[in-house]
Amino acid sequence: MTIAVLALQGAFLEHEQMLSRIGADWFEVREATDWTRPKDGLILPGGESTTQGKLLRDLGLLEAMRSDILKGLPVFGTCAGLILMAREVEGQSTSTADHPSLATMDITACRNAYGRQLGSFFTEAEMKGIGKIPMTFIRAPYIKEVRGSAEPLATVDGRIVAAREGNQLVTAFHPELNDDTRVHRYFLDSMVGSR
Repeated sequence: MTIAVLALQGAFLEHEQMLSRIGADWFEVREATDWTRPKDGLILPGGESTTQGKLLRDLGLLEAMRSDILKGLPVFGTCAGLILMAREVEGQSTSTADHPSLATMDITACRNAYGRQLGSFFTEAEMKGIGKIPMTFIRAPYIKEVRGSAEPLATVDGRIVAAREGNQLVTAFHPELNDDTRVHRYFLDSMVGSR
């Protein structure tokens, strides 16, 4: 299986290293022609969601990615990826000109919910279908609301920090920054491999 990794900005290298560790092939998406390559899934890394959204739009990737996700391409978004995938972001204009996003997942995200860099922290908590896992949060969002077929998978201090809706998986934390491979394996085994 081959996973496309969005490599415009953010922590994409760590996802690539994690995929290599568990034996998955990957390639970087940096321009529209990269998106035409055969792929079995997509990873949207943490970083700066506004920057990533604008780059996706300016490079002609936004609509193609959205279309493929809505057609069933498995996608895993961490932190900024979660914000890009959320249909609603609290306190953010719904104008796609101001905040271009994929808006494919029926969730409401709260960005920078844990504060600035000093609000970063580490904990361990249960994630449905996986068990207790390490979770590293860096200026993380959280999920305020899930709707429709979206399902919470993990909570920390009463806040939803992981969710799934069909072929879409999001985490507010960064599993690629720990040695534990189970979240990436969950994505590959239960979402990509079952397609």
